[in-house]
Amino acid sequence: MTIRLLLADDQALLRATFRLLLDAQPGIEVVGEAATGAEAVTLARELRADVILMDIRMPDMDGIEATRRISGDEALAGVRVLILTTFETDEFVVSALRAGASGFLGKGVNPEELISAVRTVAAGDSLLSPAATTALIGRFLAQPAPARPLVGAPQYARALADLTTREREITVLAGAGLSNQEIADRLTISTATAKTHINRAMMKTGSRDRAQLVVFAYETGLVAPRSGT
Repeated sequence: MTIRLLLADDQALLRATFRLLLDAQPGIEVVGEAATGAEAVTLARELRADVILMDIRMPDMDGIEATRRISGDEALAGVRVLILTTFETDEFVVSALRAGASGFLGKGVNPEELISAVRTVAAGDSLLSPAATTALIGRFLAQPAPARPLVGAPQYARALADLTTREREITVLAGAGLSNQEIADRLTISTATAKTHINRAMMKTGSRDRAQLVVFAYETGLVAPRSGT
């Protein structure tokens, strides 16, 4: 199945570069370009892209607010947002994850990593496995959450109560940055079983994808940030 991709960045040259690279890949089609956050929201509704490559700093409406509106639109439930940022330690990245983004990339990423990231997010996974990313999320999500609740999440108390002991355990491990294979190795189960538990936990917590499950794990205190991160 072809991945329909929307590019959202206020730099025309950067959009053109991404288009040339990604349109040339088998199974990926760039279906549109947006120069502002508001335009990204409009085109997301019109074009029904599978993945939106979203810059954070854009005129008219920033990428965080655009992500929030896209993630909050039930008609766009299948759309995944991949955030681009100049600084990979930018705290705005975590705001974007709270808003419903599936992950983020630095603009200095190499072409192979960008292509892989688009495919990963389109498959419903997230870019939250690296230890540095987990540390970043833990550090900022340890701070008081904004008044606006996590997009798509039911009340935390009910969601936590709905998780089985195993699902809660796996949610903790996912929140700590472990991949399905690492979770399987840790618990002596198959990777398929680990993935099944992850999927059930996402469903029960109202998480759009693994990224939102990680946010849920920190927001609810299931995972505590590491000191000194």
